Amino acid sequence: MATILAYTSPALGHLLPMSALLSELSSRGHRVHVRTLSAGVEIGRQFGFGTDAIDPRIEAIQLEDGKEATPRAALKSGVATFGRRAAHEVADLGDAITRIRPDALLVDVNCWGALSAAEAGEIPWATFVPYTPPLQSPGVPPFGPGLRPLSGVLGRLRDAAVRVVVVRTLEKVMLPPINTIRADLDLRSVASMDQFLRGAPLVLVASGKPFQYPQTDWGDAVQLIGPCVVDPGPHTVPDWLAAIDKPIVLVTTSSEKQADTDLVRTAVTALQDEPVHVVATLPAGRPDEIAAPPNATVLQFIPHGMVLDRAVCAVTHGGMGATQKALAHGVPVCVVPYGRDQLEVARRVEVARCGTRLPAKKLSPSRLRSKVREAMTMTNGARRVVAGFRATGGTARGADLFEQRVLGINVG
Repeated sequence: MATILAYTSPALGHLLPMSALLSELSSRGHRVHVRTLSAGVEIGRQFGFGTDAIDPRIEAIQLEDGKEATPRAALKSGVATFGRRAAHEVADLGDAITRIRPDALLVDVNCWGALSAAEAGEIPWATFVPYTPPLQSPGVPPFGPGLRPLSGVLGRLRDAAVRVVVVRTLEKVMLPPINTIRADLDLRSVASMDQFLRGAPLVLVASGKPFQYPQTDWGDAVQLIGPCVVDPGPHTVPDWLAAIDKPIVLVTTSSEKQADTDLVRTAVTALQDEPVHVVATLPAGRPDEIAAPPNATVLQFIPHGMVLDRAVCAVTHGGMGATQKALAHGVPVCVVPYGRDQLEVARRVEVARCGTRLPAKKLSPSRLRSKVREAMTMTNGARRVVAGFRATGGTARGADLFEQRVLGINVG
């Protein structure tokens, strides 16, 4: 069996879905090692992986996009952060390779330096993408602003214009640090984000249709393998949760620092007179700052799976992991996007009719209450998404693809 080295950015929202795929590979007898954020080391070891922390200089370069005034500025800020981290990733991945001597690599899409180093090396490798990748596909709007697909000549003209205004602006920030690193590694420079992200022979995307637009076609090298849902422990239902006798609405915020605490504050106010119980998590926030009414429980963390088993709706910040996890349980969602890829997630929810979308700038108790009520009527859409996720083959098919195309193992 093979030794696999996985390398992630400092984000639990990337480590966890990747761990679902790595757990499947581990169950097949492969030895898995992970280099990830320091807070994820114990999580990786719980899954049975050999796990070490990334270079602390990478983790010290934190996302500051929550301070930006607009989603576009936030996206630009995030891209700049990945560029600064990339400079340290080449040596860090090299150190991990020297220590582990892997047969194959699985690299997080946000690790631009590690992706470049993998491409320059001789070890077989693949990219893991836990969100909708910013790749071009006919009929799909450019990544970023969360535009609704528009067909015909008008759609093509609109998308071309947005690509110039939005994507090219991001590439001016993204490409210089990438091409500097690539030059140091004797790799050819890349002219676009799309070209760079297609550098791997296999790109595994943690999603599926119809959550992704039906017309999406990124080519055979890019494969959808479902949401890669996994819940770290504990798995015992706490007494307070078991005692709740009302339908539950789960409210989630980002596991990375973002100005989204107002989502929880607004949700508990909006739903305080509704016949539901709100369970809200603030993994990167301060639960003690929220004045919770009697029908709400606000805490730092609880495995979402045990809450979703009893939920009638999930209100999310638009994070791909939290949103797809709810949908994978057949729970419709109300998405309030703040930035990053969240505008794209919210629009896909709306188009797939598996939930509702409410822009953060329009967030208010009355609007949120109305959107949650509407989302609760959309269980059929959530079930369609569940069926689509299952049709991808999930992590089992992802592991098959990795074994076949990266490790060269024939899967019968």
